[in-house]
Amino acid sequence: MEFEQVSIIVGKNYILSFQENDNDIFKQIRDRIKSTPGKIRAKGADYLAYALLDCIVDYYYVALEYLGERIEVLEDQVMLDPKPEVLKEIHGLKNEMLFVRKAVWPLREIINALARGDSTLFQKDTLIYLRDIYDHMIQVIDSIEMYRDMVTGMLDIYISSISYRTNEVMKVLTIIATIFIPLTFIVGLYGMNFKYMPELEWEWGYPAILCIMALISLGMIHYFRKKKWL
Repeated sequence: MEFEQVSIIVGKNYILSFQENDNDIFKQIRDRIKSTPGKIRAKGADYLAYALLDCIVDYYYVALEYLGERIEVLEDQVMLDPKPEVLKEIHGLKNEMLFVRKAVWPLREIINALARGDSTLFQKDTLIYLRDIYDHMIQVIDSIEMYRDMVTGMLDIYISSISYRTNEVMKVLTIIATIFIPLTFIVGLYGMNFKYMPELEWEWGYPAILCIMALISLGMIHYFRKKKWL
């Protein structure tokens, strides 16, 4: 998304417009002036100023569509694979929307002042069109606020997803450690260096201990599955 400053000077019978870059956002206005003898040629400079402002506001909808598509992609990434790179993209998108909001808000106030008839350069029949632009600006700002809430919600979802994955890993490790606790106890018990211990001289002592340890492990796994911990 590219940001550009556009300045418009409105006089009684003239308009001056300045752009920072070579992107000609007013090309469609000039095409209308050259091709069709409509209102834009019949009316005065105030109507042309309205047309220029309306063209600028239309580009805000293009930016909103772009932001909405990025939000949809990031939502899928947050739900399926919340990597640290996704968090950086979310922060970058949040900063972009903050910049857009700062750019849109002053224009809303200017158009509101013009629509109220504060300027003598705009005729009464043109104020109706300015009020229409003002309604569009309200929609743009509401959409930006909605997108900001969605991005904030994505941050919460990202943190929740990371916490959930961490809890799942910790749960598996805890279950493994829990299974090995009784096995470690048995190994430690028969690892003591006492001369007179039962089962030490028994021929089937070693296989019996292994079977007992296997039964304990399987029994605990079955219990965990029954409790739906696995």
